[in-house]
Amino acid sequence: MKFTLSWLKEHLETDAGLDEICARLTEIGLEVEDVDDKAAFKPFVIARVVSAEKHPQADRLKVLMVDTGSGAPVQVVCGAPNARAGLVGAFAAPGTYVPGIDVTLAIGNIRGVESHGMMCSEKELQISDSHDGIIDLPEDAPVGQSYAAYAHLDDPLIEINLTPNRPDCTSIHGIARDLAASGLGTLKTRPAPSFAVEGETPVKLTLDLDDPKLCPGFALRLVRGVRNGPSPRWMQQRLLAIGLRPINALVDITNYMTFDQGRPMHVFDAAKVKGNLTVRRAREGETVLALDQREYKLGPNNVVIADENGIESIGGIMGGEHSGCDENTVDVLIESALWDPMNIAKSGRALGIITDARYRFERGVDPEYMVPGLERTTELVLELCGGTPAKAEIVGYKGYEPKIVDFPYSEVKRLTGLDVSNEESSTILTRLGFTVSGSGERVSVSVPSWRPDVDGKADLVEEVMRIHGVDNIKPAPLESHAAVNGKILTTLQIRSRLAKRALAARGMLEAVTWSFIPEDQAKLFGGGSPALKLANPIAAEMSDMRPSLLPGLLTAAQRNADKGYGDVALFEVSGTYENDRPDGQRRVAGGIRRGTASLAGAGRAWSNAAKGGGKPVDVFDAKADALAVIEACGLPMGNIQIEQGGPEWYHPGRSGTIKMGPKVVLGYFGEFHPLTLEALDVSGALCGFEVYVDAMPEAKRKATRTKPALELSPFQLVRRDFAFVVDKTVEAGTIVKAATGADRKLVTGVNVFDIFEGASVGDGKKSVAIEVQIQPVERTLTDEDFEALTQKIVASVMKFTGGVLRS
Repeated sequence: MKFTLSWLKEHLETDAGLDEICARLTEIGLEVEDVDDKAAFKPFVIARVVSAEKHPQADRLKVLMVDTGSGAPVQVVCGAPNARAGLVGAFAAPGTYVPGIDVTLAIGNIRGVESHGMMCSEKELQISDSHDGIIDLPEDAPVGQSYAAYAHLDDPLIEINLTPNRPDCTSIHGIARDLAASGLGTLKTRPAPSFAVEGETPVKLTLDLDDPKLCPGFALRLVRGVRNGPSPRWMQQRLLAIGLRPINALVDITNYMTFDQGRPMHVFDAAKVKGNLTVRRAREGETVLALDQREYKLGPNNVVIADENGIESIGGIMGGEHSGCDENTVDVLIESALWDPMNIAKSGRALGIITDARYRFERGVDPEYMVPGLERTTELVLELCGGTPAKAEIVGYKGYEPKIVDFPYSEVKRLTGLDVSNEESSTILTRLGFTVSGSGERVSVSVPSWRPDVDGKADLVEEVMRIHGVDNIKPAPLESHAAVNGKILTTLQIRSRLAKRALAARGMLEAVTWSFIPEDQAKLFGGGSPALKLANPIAAEMSDMRPSLLPGLLTAAQRNADKGYGDVALFEVSGTYENDRPDGQRRVAGGIRRGTASLAGAGRAWSNAAKGGGKPVDVFDAKADALAVIEACGLPMGNIQIEQGGPEWYHPGRSGTIKMGPKVVLGYFGEFHPLTLEALDVSGALCGFEVYVDAMPEAKRKATRTKPALELSPFQLVRRDFAFVVDKTVEAGTIVKAATGADRKLVTGVNVFDIFEGASVGDGKKSVAIEVQIQPVERTLTDEDFEALTQKIVASVMKFTGGVLRS
């Protein structure tokens, strides 16, 4: 939001200077983002052309002698057609930066004649687009004085960064109201417009809408006999200062009202409107050529203003080119309407239109100013363009019903720590336009029409706090407790951090991907339900909440590959969504590896083979990553089970499911199904995993946080190898589990080191060789002890798998 200092002071009676005003704006929550003090215009001075002679070497140039008011005349070469003796204009000396042409002047030599400066045009000083000649001032303009001060170009420009919840400060009047409430001056009130009207507005208006909220009110007035020329210089200067291009008086008035009062207006050329106007939903496929010269295709989600010719305006967003006002406009229809903020936001986003009107309507404008805004606009039209106004046509508006908030004064102290008296709190709210009723410690506060953002008592506390002064909140340390503080982070937060550190330590890079993905990708990974479809997506291809982290990671890896970085390992620890209930949001640690980005290192086989790298990633890389996350989160790895197969987006023969017990699924890992990769337009060697951090059971609370004493057996660890012949369908993990359970006191570890299939073990059979680690605890084992343990291991494997010891 931009405005000039003089424009602000038209609404605020104050002696405060620029620095004080800017400081106060930031203090009350209207953060000043930039200040342009117009110092660039200070070097330009008013000068008089003493003589103008033809250039000896150029027909179109003249050699001027210019009196700058600071001594002897200076010589300037000029090509302007209106350059003449006696002309008074704006002079720039060598060393001056000219903003309109982005040039710093120096002493020049033009066709053999030195030029010591420049006589400037309006374009060169960014006053207008005119560059047909140099500035021509009245003869009594004070030579030698600052041209910027004379032409009011030294008016400082202030830009504030508005938060979306402050629609009341999208106007200069609203900003002045806040400053006045803070004690920096007095808010100026303008007398109500007064003018005589003649007759009725012949164009009638109908609200043809299934939902009255789409257009809660509409005011329309015809003004006959206007003269639509350029707007006055003061208005053009203000619009140019905030970055708007003056067009003509009628259009400039509507732009001026948008910023001055926060009231977007629109004008129709009455001669181009056929019949009456109707506010309705657009029909599917209807189009309109808007004022930005672009044609927009509309649908039932867009609210429009139409006549018998068709659509004349996209309500609250942009007018149509057909009924726009130009220099030939004689009769003008002035519109002041109210629109549904949510519909404006959705329509503007869907159409890709960003306008000052949309910016204000989607945040909420003052409904009570709809009719006064029409009156003030009419007054400006009569003042600048003349004409005869008709009686206003007002449809649909039912008045403002103020919100009443029950406000305990004690909330200010509770929420902010500030000691603000009840009287000061009441005074602040009253200055801001609120109405305080009642007495004692609890009052009722009526919210003004221009503050749609205020809903509850916390909002009122915020108003008191920012006007009283956020800087009055004294910094204070956190209270110290005598006892040792307990755990601050939740188990889920701790495990999320541990998972990130574990994956980063394995050479993976953390990625942050969108929580919104296309519908086809969501369906590909088990999502796509209507409950997870966004009502207002930020883009058409981001329509669904993600059911998995993998689509975003896979497409991110492909984007890297497309740019020449094919060996990437990415992970993310974030949320996925199974349904729209709170328990449907999962905390997931997911990751993918592409190309040769394994733990051993990426690269070609011949350059990294010594370290074990250079091989394409596979299911075992994903398995190792997933188990690393689970181990980092503190789960007992002896209870983890791996089952073959996973969801349909994984390769059926190269994937697995991680469980803890028969029911708790901790995650999945594997290589991806070729059809999944094809649907995502992703290629290359890829594997990935997802571990459900929120599915991990809480560890049992221990009686003490002290670690137990380290107990090491004084007896030698013994390793024995076994080879079992089992059916091909038997998983190696089942054999490991059976051998481990044979004697949990002595068997401390079981590892698979070989799998063999061949005719020697029989059809449909395979040989699985395991190494069993045996750790005596109480005494050295005898041969009889080892024989007994061997029999128990063989019997346990036979019981669970049907396998026999290989001979």
